[in-house]
Amino acid sequence: MGGGAAGDASILSRHGTIDRLVFLGAPPTGPAAKLKAPSLFIVARDDANADGLRLPGIRAQFEKVPEPKELIIVDGSAHAQFLFQTEQGERVMREILRFLSAK
Repeated sequence: MGGGAAGDASILSRHGTIDRLVFLGAPPTGPAAKLKAPSLFIVARDDANADGLRLPGIRAQFEKVPEPKELIIVDGSAHAQFLFQTEQGERVMREILRFLSAK
C-alpha cells in the first residue's frame, strides 16, 4: 500500500514538491500518467498475490508513467520490503541509492 500512497501523493502534489518516487513491487493506484516525479520501479519477477503475478500489472502501469523512469526486475518472488531480505537485497539498495542520489 505504500507504493500506491506515494504515487497518489505525487499525483495530487504540485510539480517539484516530490523529488523522486521508488515503487517496490507496486504500481501507483492513481493514473500513472499523472505522476510528477522521476520514478523507479523494482519488482521481483515471480512476486505474486492471489490474483497472480504482479509484474504484468506493474509493467502496464510503468509504460504509462512519464519520463524519466526506470524498471528493474530482479530474480525471486519477494514483495516490497522483503526484497531486502533476499540475495537481491544489496542490489536493490544500491539501485535505490543510485536513483535517489542522481543529479
